[in-house]
Order: sequence, then C-alpha cells, then structure tokens
Amino acid sequence: MGRTTRWGIIGCGNVTELKSGPAYQQTDGFELVAVMRRDEAKARDYAERHGVKKYYSDAEQLINDEDVDAVYIATPPDSHKYYALKVAAAGKPCCIEKPLAPRYEDCTAIVTAFEQRQLPLFVAYYRRSLPRFQQVKRWLDDGKIGDVRHVSWQLNKPANPLDLSGQYNWRTDAAIAAGGYFDDLASHGIDLLVYLLGEVEQATGFSLNQQGLYSASDAVTGCWKHKSGVTGSGSWNFGTLKREDRVEILGSRGKLVFSVFDEAPVNLITKDGEQSRFVENPKHIQQYHVAAIRRHLQGQGCHPSTGVSAAHTSWVMEQILTN
Repeated sequence: MGRTTRWGIIGCGNVTELKSGPAYQQTDGFELVAVMRRDEAKARDYAERHGVKKYYSDAEQLINDEDVDAVYIATPPDSHKYYALKVAAAGKPCCIEKPLAPRYEDCTAIVTAFEQRQLPLFVAYYRRSLPRFQQVKRWLDDGKIGDVRHVSWQLNKPANPLDLSGQYNWRTDAAIAAGGYFDDLASHGIDLLVYLLGEVEQATGFSLNQQGLYSASDAVTGCWKHKSGVTGSGSWNFGTLKREDRVEILGSRGKLVFSVFDEAPVNLITKDGEQSRFVENPKHIQQYHVAAIRRHLQGQGCHPSTGVSAAHTSWVMEQILTN
C-alpha cells in the first residue's frame, strides 16, 4: 500500500469530530473519502463540514465502495463484530474503536477473520503511541526504577449530569457495556499497563452497581498478575465526590506516577530525587496512532495496538468483571 490509502469511517459520531477523523485527513499518505451514519442527514452534515467526498447511510455500501481502501469502525462496541466481519470479507484493512468488542469471544472471532485473510487489524488504543507514555516506557526500559514490583491505578469520578438525568446513554447500558464506564474508560488504562508491563496471566475482581442510576456496573475492583511477575491492582468508581486518576508503578529503586487521562506531568521518583516531565498531547489525540498505522501499512514497523493485543485487553477486563 505504497500509494495513498483511502479511508472510510463507519459511525461518524463525537469521537471522530476532533479525536480521530482529522488525524486520518492530515496524515501523509492517507485520505478520508467516505463516511457513514445511519441518519443520512447527519452523515451529510459531517461530510460537508469536514470536506469528505461521499457519505452513506448504509455501511455495506461504504465497505464495498471501490474508492475505499480501508475502514475505520467508530460505532458503539456492540456493533463492532458485525461490521468488522463484513470489512474482513471485503478484504480491507481495518481500525476499530476500543474496546474491540464487549465479549472476549467476539474479539477472537474478529481477530480470526482478519488473520485468515492476512489483513491488518488495528484497534484505537492510541495511548500506546502517545509521546507522554512513550516517556514512561523509556524510563521503564532504561531501568530507572529498578525491577518493577507492582502497579496500582485508581480512577474515581462523580456521576455526570447525563447519569443523573436518567436519559439513555449507551455507555452505561448493560446490554452494550456490562461494565459501563469501566468498559469505556478503564480499557484505555489496562491496555496501556499491558503495553508497559507485558501480558497478564491471571486476573480477578468484582463489580456492582452502587448508585442505581443505570443498568451497568458503576464500581469495579480488580487485581492481576503480569507474566513478568509484576502484580497489579485497580479500583474504578463512578459515583464519588471528586475526580482522581493516579497510576503508581513501584520498583526496587523508585516509582513512576502519572495519570491515564489528565493533562498532567509524568513523574519519576528515586533516592536521587524527582524528575517531572510534561509532554503535551496533540490537538487530535489519535494523531500518533494513525501515523503508526500508515507506517505499518508501508512496511516500516509494527503498530503497537493490534487486534491481538486488544483482544488480550478484553480478556483481562472480562476476568475482572466476571471472576
């Protein structure tokens, strides 16, 4: 795929407005040529505002468009498998929004379909590509905190106005995302920790609904063990007074402290003192992720977030929610 790769987006909702859509348009060698949304008027509006040539209300028309070389699926996760299998059948590379699918079983079906066709499959765990977390990885790889012993992550958030209003939100509908905001948000951090510390071999946890505001869980606690022997623990609660997002990676000679979501510095603490570095995120948060897709398609390296790695993240989350 040395020539320009022409992309189509299925599901041009909020995530594609600033986070991802412009990144596909602004990456050298990529062109966004088509978008799809079930509401044709909204699809047309998106296309007109973003200067996209074609718009559809039928996903199969976009998938089978000869002018579309690759497809980005940005719909709610309960539809990922349905669309992904159609993209695989059409023989086109694909990027899917995270999480890959609500169930690990569905994730493996997606991965298998693309492997059988020898097609590239990427998943939008874009934190793996961000310079901020590349700095954390360099400190770990350079042994700055010695042998890594344990990682902990605490993410707390108060109920938002939409939660309190009782209006429908697919992110907290147990039929779509049993873990609620855990599925939507914690997936980012757990995937990042797997990237930094290696695959997980054992995980467990429990979840419950403490507030009764929606059908999905709003409180999750988990623990796990990486294959490297590093232990991990996490708590995610979406009904607290104040927001808190703090990761600590403890080592034999120091620790790293950072936030998964907040615009905050990454901190290295050792007996010699503390280093604090602020690495700004790009305007379009998926910029580095999309650029890495381009390099992968050009044969210039392997993308850090693939269907295989994303399926593993889904397995870890499923273990925490169900064991």
